[in-house]
Amino acid sequence: MTEMVRKVTLSRAVRTMQDLFPVEYNFYPRSWILPEEFPLFVTEVRMMKESDPSWKPTFIVKPDGGCQGDGIYLIKDPNDVRLAGSLQSRPAVVQEYICKPLLVDKLKFDIRLYVLLKSLEPLEIYIAKDGLSRFCTEPYQEPTLKNLHQVFMHLTNYSLNIHSGNFIHSDNANTGSKRTFSSILCRLSSRGADVKKVWSDIISLVIKTIIALTPELKVYYQSDIPAGKPGPTCFQILGFDILLMKNLKPMLLEVNANPSMRIEHEQELSPGVFENVPSPVDEEVKVAVIRDTLRLVDPQKKKRKDIQSQTSEHVSETKEDLLDAGPAGGLEYDTSKTTEAGLPSLCLKQVFPKYAKQFNYLRLVDRVAALFIRFLGVKGTTKLGPTGFRTFIRNCKLSNSNFSMAAVDILYIDITRRWNSMGIDHKESGMCLQAFVEAFFCLAQKKYKSLPLHEQVASLIDFCEYHLAALDEKRLLCGRGVVERRSAVVACPTDGLEGTPALHAPLLNCTAAAGKLAGCRSHRYPGAVSPGAGRD
Repeated sequence: MTEMVRKVTLSRAVRTMQDLFPVEYNFYPRSWILPEEFPLFVTEVRMMKESDPSWKPTFIVKPDGGCQGDGIYLIKDPNDVRLAGSLQSRPAVVQEYICKPLLVDKLKFDIRLYVLLKSLEPLEIYIAKDGLSRFCTEPYQEPTLKNLHQVFMHLTNYSLNIHSGNFIHSDNANTGSKRTFSSILCRLSSRGADVKKVWSDIISLVIKTIIALTPELKVYYQSDIPAGKPGPTCFQILGFDILLMKNLKPMLLEVNANPSMRIEHEQELSPGVFENVPSPVDEEVKVAVIRDTLRLVDPQKKKRKDIQSQTSEHVSETKEDLLDAGPAGGLEYDTSKTTEAGLPSLCLKQVFPKYAKQFNYLRLVDRVAALFIRFLGVKGTTKLGPTGFRTFIRNCKLSNSNFSMAAVDILYIDITRRWNSMGIDHKESGMCLQAFVEAFFCLAQKKYKSLPLHEQVASLIDFCEYHLAALDEKRLLCGRGVVERRSAVVACPTDGLEGTPALHAPLLNCTAAAGKLAGCRSHRYPGAVSPGAGRD
């Protein structure tokens, strides 16, 4: 997970989704990966300036894997990127800087929202009903060449601003340099803002971001976690950093795999002498997140009888109403009506699979990843070899007179070599998932030329799943035939034959997979396309 939310990896994952669904994924700033895309960055910025001379952009450069604002800087000209030395050993992402953020008390701020990823298969996501608003410590001005270097004005990182002389520690959730997000929503609501829509947009952003991350997570998961292990195996609390624009549109800044859970801060009593002081704002938000996470992933929960099931249902409904209206609808919950005696009601709200129907059509790369995993072959590997890729092409009936197996090999070599040259996981050779996705998109564009990309990909997925289901069904029938013939032989002792080891056991092991794939089999001809193909 730590690897997946690094700035470069996250940008690649979101960009893939932006290629498929540009409107749905417009919450992530335009980004380029350095140093490999530096020429592209320079060219695209020059072209955009030529088409719109009034465009005066600012860009923010973020080192990959950096945290707490380390190494971040702003530029006006692409040529100001510091290409020498460190960038070669430490890649970075350069993004278009959001120049018109929402201001409170003339200060720029961001939102740290806590998200529980409880399960990958099935996908389960929970969002905390409250988060932290972290403020800059100098009044905001739009970037100019004179103020580009004023980090206390432009960067919201708590670890940076705490060193400012203007940083205000407060016991009040409504004041200071760190406040609760619910206090901001209360303030917006009092000014007539639609906080329910703000919450809805944030929930949508979180779900879409995790949908972008899950395909590669599943590849690593299957290589590390034993198949068929009962019960929960892992979970992750993520820290989403979100910026509200002036028009209240949320924009994703980054995702943290290991967000700080400290509920205190250091205070300098005298030069060099510090003590830890409780932070009521941190405690209010973070304790609830940790408490509810432990309750949700408790493996003993199912074994206990829910004595208060009716009370639990009532509390759940009340809480949903409050959170759907935004935290401003009810900042304090009634702790007398609890699902467990003596504990407050849950602060974590399930958003997936609750809203799955609205977002399942976006999970195309998930389905591509399932094909990739099927042909990996060796347990524990995360890269596809040339034989596995050829088997994928054959089994899915993708080669023909216009696309020979020699062309398949060339496609594999070209794409794999390019991705490996980017420094993507040199521990093992072969085609990584991102390279396979690129190859799959190429195949989809060859086969379904006149359609939008997402319909091309959805149609090819349907086509592949159709042929693989047919293949599994054939193997299943073949396996049953072997069993029936063996039974007949064993039942005839006069032949003098004894039962032999099940040479075809691997075929019989496909029974469950075949049933599952057959259930997904498209009822229409796989090459045909209808509006919204692949959305169900």
